[in-house]
Amino acid sequence: MKKKLTLVLAFVMVLTMCLSFASCSKAEGKLVVGVDNAFPPMGFVDDKGNLTGFDIELAKEVGKRLNLDVEIQAIDWKRKQDELDAGNVDCLWNGYTITQERLDACTISEPYMKNRQIIAVKADSDIASLDDLKGKKLALQSESSAAEALDSKPDFKASLGQVLLFDDNNQALLDLEAGGCDAVLLDEVVANYHVKTDAKIKVLDISLADEEYGIGFRKADTALCEKVEKALHEMKEDGSLAELSTKWFGKDVTTVK
Repeated sequence: MKKKLTLVLAFVMVLTMCLSFASCSKAEGKLVVGVDNAFPPMGFVDDKGNLTGFDIELAKEVGKRLNLDVEIQAIDWKRKQDELDAGNVDCLWNGYTITQERLDACTISEPYMKNRQIIAVKADSDIASLDDLKGKKLALQSESSAAEALDSKPDFKASLGQVLLFDDNNQALLDLEAGGCDAVLLDEVVANYHVKTDAKIKVLDISLADEEYGIGFRKADTALCEKVEKALHEMKEDGSLAELSTKWFGKDVTTVK
């Protein structure tokens, strides 16, 4: 019996070492980046069917500087924490808003961009304030920071006629154009990107929450987080971060110091 117990303990130790080694090898040789593939301009599928966007190009450049093969993996953003915890992805890097809840669950990099949760309406809409949305239908992406921003304004939320939840912002904006809802609550960077290409919507100068974007890692992956932060600082110093930001936003909107 004692011999069997010893063998079992030895097996568990070997298995633990193998899993640990596999995890280390994955972190050292490859960086699997979990993204929401319907979050332009941070990460989205272009007309040719390719995953592209500011965060995706940024992640690839950081990976190059760290000698890591970057694999971009589209995930169900509602299950992002599960995907990270299960080891299916190494980080969450796609307009990932820093919140206290996420800080409790992850190791998050220092902020690299600011954002706001704003409201988009049809271009010909007479809605101009939060009061104008009383009794109206407001759409947003479920399990997103927009949902958290709305929850932080209980009086405003209670004044709405209905809150419609969608899998992504694109679906919510399409519903707006079709007349299914009166307004969409979403990230400012996403809204401004759509306004550039779609004259049917406009953005109200109203913010429900000021936010910052970071990169989410598993709690134990502090070393990997530090390496990524170091690469971002190098990009800031050599001007390549500003260059990439200008490509996507027309100016340097990053906040890396």
